[in-house]
Amino acid sequence: MIGLGIIGRRIAEHLRRQGLSVFVWNRTPRPVPNFVGSPAELTQTCNYLQIFVSDDDALMRMIQLISPVLTASHVVIAHPTVSPDTMREAAALVERRGARLVEAPFTGSKLAAEKGELVYYVGGEESAVAEVRPLLQASSKAIVEIGKVGEASIIKVATNMVTAASVQAAAEAMALVHYSGIGLEKFAEAMKHNASYSATLETKIPRIMNADFEPHFSVKHMLKDMQIANRLGRGFDLDLTAAGATRDRLLDEARQGRGDQDFSSIARRFLPFVDETELPDLQPDLFSQATPPPEQVVPHEEPEFVEQQLAEISATYSVETSPTPMDEAPQPIESEAEPVPEEAVNYIPIAIDAPLEPADEAAAPTSAEPELRGRSPEEGQTEESRGFLRRLLRRSTDY
Repeated sequence: MIGLGIIGRRIAEHLRRQGLSVFVWNRTPRPVPNFVGSPAELTQTCNYLQIFVSDDDALMRMIQLISPVLTASHVVIAHPTVSPDTMREAAALVERRGARLVEAPFTGSKLAAEKGELVYYVGGEESAVAEVRPLLQASSKAIVEIGKVGEASIIKVATNMVTAASVQAAAEAMALVHYSGIGLEKFAEAMKHNASYSATLETKIPRIMNADFEPHFSVKHMLKDMQIANRLGRGFDLDLTAAGATRDRLLDEARQGRGDQDFSSIARRFLPFVDETELPDLQPDLFSQATPPPEQVVPHEEPEFVEQQLAEISATYSVETSPTPMDEAPQPIESEAEPVPEEAVNYIPIAIDAPLEPADEAAAPTSAEPELRGRSPEEGQTEESRGFLRRLLRRSTDY
């Protein structure tokens, strides 16, 4: 398993409880069993490689690191939600080495991962899917076969569109109820008997009322997915109004430094009286320290890193014309990792588009974001920090 984030480390532990021998690698070393020195070493040890990383660029970098030692006996299982074109590029690189790739984005929170109750949307060659099905069954409650590589990614993005829009609609409805002088508990009770009630609303409405925005699905990751949705929609000349509005609300939250909070924090726009409260950790992290030592900190999980990336986003939005391309920052690789293969991989990372407002309005700083507007994109940056949101800035009209 590659990637020990919120989901990956829980799945690894769950599979061990199922009696499987699990070897792992993460960019930042973690004190867990069978932690190996590099992705290449992991590939030489295991025939089945599950990749739990966050975005397009991270997936392609991992594929590049493992591809030199892939063989016909390997099956790569790619779990991140990425653009379908990126998933197809990853599959092509794997297949050039004689191996096979199965795409398996999933739905389910960290609690579902702990219990082994994820739902996988699967795409890929039929024989490869059949071969890894027992492995996927060990950490899921359902497997939905979609079709070819790339199609499962589209389905996952589409389902996330419904999830994000339903939470925004609930937040707007809660604001209407509140400003009408009716208690939100009445709304929550009424929704339980409404045909539109869902597992998402059952989870999110009480947490919004209690200002509990502990991350189960972060703002920055849902923002990435809504950006993929809007780009796909433009490719079909579709005006995805709900997805666009939700993207803009998520971007507002990210600009306020809340990219690592749960995406339900978009309710703050409609319920400004909702403040942070000191709530107990309802889902304690069973597999890592609450406050990791400095050497185990993953930069893209830190608030300072998100703030730095948002400074770059704000600087980009302040330009009326297309932003001047930035120099590519070198990406750090663990010293013991295999070098990236010489073959160029032609893929296009997802870019964050400007909000729907005109550029001159977007350029005007607001009272809520003086530091973001005033900071230089390069100020305080380190090579390792230029990652998640920085990569989203790169755009291509050929996508």
